[in-house]
Amino acid sequence: MGRVAAPCSGPGRIVSFLTAVPCLSCKQQQQRRRRRRHHSAAAERVSRRRMSEQGKSAASTPASGTPVPGSDTYKGWLFKWTNYIKGYQRRWFVLSNGLLSYYRTQAEMAHTCRGTINLATAHIDTEDACNVVLSSGGRTYHLKASTEVERQRWVTALELAKAKAIRMMNDQSDNDHHAAPPAHCYHSDDSADEEPSSQSDHSEIQGTLKTLASKLDDLSTCNDLIAKHGAALQRSLSELEALRVPLEGGEKIKAVNERATLFRITSNAMINACRDFLDLAESHSRRWQRVLQHEREQRTHLEETIEQLAKQHNSLERAWREVPANAVNTPDTPTTDTAVSERPRKEEASDEDEDTEYFDAMEESPAFITVTATDHSQHRRSQSNLSGASGGHPSEWNQDDNCSVSSNDFSGKEVQPHRKRRSHIPEKPNYSLNLWSIMKNCIGKELSKIPMPVNFNEPLSMLQRLTEDLEYHELLDKAARCENSLEQMCLVAAFSVSSYSTTVHRTAKPFNPLLGETYELDRREEFGYHSLCEQVSHHPPAAAHHVMSQRGWTLWQEITIASKFRGKYLSIMPLGAIHLEFHASGNHYVWHKVTSTVHNIIVGKLWIDQSGDIDIVNHRTKDTCQLKFSPYSYFSREVPRKVTGVVMDSDGQAHYILSGTWDEKMESAKIVQSSRRNSSAEGKQKTVYQTLPPKLLWKKYPLPENAENMYYFSSLALTLNEEEEGVCVTDSRLRPDQQLMEAGRWDEANAEKQRLEEKQRATRRRREASMAIDDGREFEGYKPMWFHQRMDERTGDLTFVYKGGYWEAKERQNWNECPDIF
Repeated sequence: MGRVAAPCSGPGRIVSFLTAVPCLSCKQQQQRRRRRRHHSAAAERVSRRRMSEQGKSAASTPASGTPVPGSDTYKGWLFKWTNYIKGYQRRWFVLSNGLLSYYRTQAEMAHTCRGTINLATAHIDTEDACNVVLSSGGRTYHLKASTEVERQRWVTALELAKAKAIRMMNDQSDNDHHAAPPAHCYHSDDSADEEPSSQSDHSEIQGTLKTLASKLDDLSTCNDLIAKHGAALQRSLSELEALRVPLEGGEKIKAVNERATLFRITSNAMINACRDFLDLAESHSRRWQRVLQHEREQRTHLEETIEQLAKQHNSLERAWREVPANAVNTPDTPTTDTAVSERPRKEEASDEDEDTEYFDAMEESPAFITVTATDHSQHRRSQSNLSGASGGHPSEWNQDDNCSVSSNDFSGKEVQPHRKRRSHIPEKPNYSLNLWSIMKNCIGKELSKIPMPVNFNEPLSMLQRLTEDLEYHELLDKAARCENSLEQMCLVAAFSVSSYSTTVHRTAKPFNPLLGETYELDRREEFGYHSLCEQVSHHPPAAAHHVMSQRGWTLWQEITIASKFRGKYLSIMPLGAIHLEFHASGNHYVWHKVTSTVHNIIVGKLWIDQSGDIDIVNHRTKDTCQLKFSPYSYFSREVPRKVTGVVMDSDGQAHYILSGTWDEKMESAKIVQSSRRNSSAEGKQKTVYQTLPPKLLWKKYPLPENAENMYYFSSLALTLNEEEEGVCVTDSRLRPDQQLMEAGRWDEANAEKQRLEEKQRATRRRREASMAIDDGREFEGYKPMWFHQRMDERTGDLTFVYKGGYWEAKERQNWNECPDIF
C-alpha cells in the first residue's frame, strides 16, 4: 500500500484487483518501487496500525446525512495519502457542484478547506479493492476507502459529478461563444414591460426545466456507467471460464465480485435518479395543468372579444353604408329615407338575427343593390330618370292575388282527419363511440368492404331523405294555381331552397340504400300526392325519385352522390337534375342541387353548410332564376346561411328579387325600377333595383318537441318509418338494421347491417357468375324494377324515369318479381 506510481500502460500490463501488483515486464518501475520500499518500510508499518484503528472507528460511526450516489452533494470519510512519514490520514471529503473538497474534521467545513479538486479536468482511476487515484492539474491524489463497497459508492459519485461538471463547462463555453446570457436569464427587448409576477413565473419555469434536463443527463450518465461496468463484468466472467490454475481462479473470482458490486451500486444510483425525476415531474404536474387551463380560458376570452369587435365593426359599417344612400336622394331619385341592403330592415325586424350572426373572411359583394320604394316615390315615378324599368305597376302585385303568399299561409301544417301520424320515436341512446373498436375491425380489409357502425347514422335511408324534399309541398300546390309564370318561378325557387331547411342540425349520415331498395310515401288522402324512390345503382350510388300530385304537378329526379374528403371537412356534391312540370300550363322547370359541406370531421362539433349556385330554368317560357347560397364566413358582413336571387324573363329583364336564409325563410320583392350606378368603393358598376316591400314566400316549420333527442327529425321525418300496410317487400321501412337502430338496439343493428351488406355482395357475385355462364356475355349490371333509362329531350342527359307499374302492383299485392334484399 501507499504506492504512488501510476499503473503501467505497456502491452504486457497485468493488474491484480487485490494486490495491485505492477507489470513484471517493466523493470524500471520495479527498481523505483524497491528504493521507495527501503525508505518507507517503517512509516508503512506505523501507517497500517493507525489506519486500522481509525478504520474501525469510522466503520462503527457512519457519516450521518450522507446521500446516495447520484445526489447533488455527497459527503463521507476517506483516507488520503500525505507523505512517507505520516502515510494515510483520515479526512472529511465533500463532493458538490463538480468539486471535491477535503477537511481534517467536519467542523473545519465552516472556516478552513484543506484542498479542492476540479473533477471536470480530473482523471479517475482505481488501483485495488479500496484505492482510488485522482489526477488533476499535474497533481495526483491517492485515496483509500475503509471497505470495498464504500470505495464503489465513491467511484460512482465521482463519475457522475465529473460528467455533470463537463456538461456545465461545455454549456458555459457555448454561452460565451454566442455572447448570450443563460437561458433562464434571457429576456427579449420588450420583456422589461412584463409584470414582476410574469417574470418570476418565467424564471421558475426555466429553472424547473433546467432541473429536469439535469436529471435526464444524470440518467444518461448512469446508463453509460452501467454499460461500461456491465462490459467489464462480462469480460471477467469470460476470463473465469477460461481459467486452469486454482490460484488465478481465486483472484478472478474476487474481481468478478468487485465488478458485480460496482454494477449493483451504479444500478441503485440510476434507480434513485429515476425516482428523483418522477417525484419532481409529479410535483409540477398540477401546476402545468393549472397553467394550461388558464391559457385555454384566455384563448376563449380572446375569441369572444374578437367576435364582439367584429359585430361592432359590422354595425358601424352598416351605419356608414346608410349615409350615402340617404345623401344621394335628389328630385330625380325615387328613394327617400330607405336603407340600401339586400334584405331591407331585417336587422331591425329581429333581435335574434343579430345574436346569431357569425363573421369570417370578406366575401365578394353582391352584383346588385335593392332599394325599397315608398308611396311618395311612386307618385314621383313619372319624374324619375331611372331607365330599364322591369315593367308592371305595383298594383300587379297585390295582397289578394291568387299566387301571393302571406306569412299566415304557412304558420302551421294542414290538419287532415284521415289518419293521425306518429309525433315521436324512441330517444337516441347516449352511446360513446370507440374509434379503436372500429379501426381494429378494418385491418387488412378493402376500403369498400369496411363496415361503418350505425353510430354515425340516423335511422333513415337516403331514399327517405330524398322524400323529405316534399316537406313543403304546399309551395308547389300554390304554384300550380299561378297563371303568371314569373310568380310561379318565385314559388318554385322557394321550394328548391326549402329542401335544405331540414339539414341544419342533421349531421348524422343516412343509411346507404341496398341495390333494389325502394321507398314509397302515399299521401293522396291528406295532400294529394304519392312518391316512389328506388336505388337504381350501387357503384356509383344513384337513386331515382318520382312524385305525382293530384293538384296539378309532377316531380322527378335522379341523384348521384359524389363526395371528397379534404381533411377538415367533407364535400358532398349531388349530381343530377331535378325536373318539375305543371300540368295546366306545361311549364317545365329544371335545376340542380348545391354542394353540402360537413365541417369538423376530425376534431370539433360537426356542422353543415350549403354553398354554390342554383340556376332554375323554365324550358317552356325560358324564364330563369339565379340563386346564390353564400358560404359561411367568420368575418362576413352578412347573416349566415344567406340566399339571394333574381327572377328574370326570357329577355334577361329582372322582375323579382329573392332573399332569405336556407334554414329559416324566403321572401320576394317585385322590382318596379332598375338602374346602374358606379360603386366608388369597388370601382365597378352595380345594378340598383327599386322594389316594393318584400312578401313572405316560405317559412320553416318549428321542430317537434324534444327534437334534439330524436335526431332533430322534422314532423314529416318522424313519420317516414311508420308502419304501412301493403308496401313493397323492398321498402326501407322493412330494413331490419334501420328498425333496430330506431329502437335503440345499436349493437344488434351493427351486426344486422354487416349481414345485409355481405348478402348484397354475394348477390352481385352470383349475378355476375350467372351472366358469364348462361350467355357468355359481359356483365351488364343491375336493371331496376320500376325505373328505366331514357334520354331527356330538354337537357340531353341520360336519366332514370318512372316506367310505371308500382302502384298497380301494390293494389294487386303482387311483389313476386321483386328481389330478396333483406
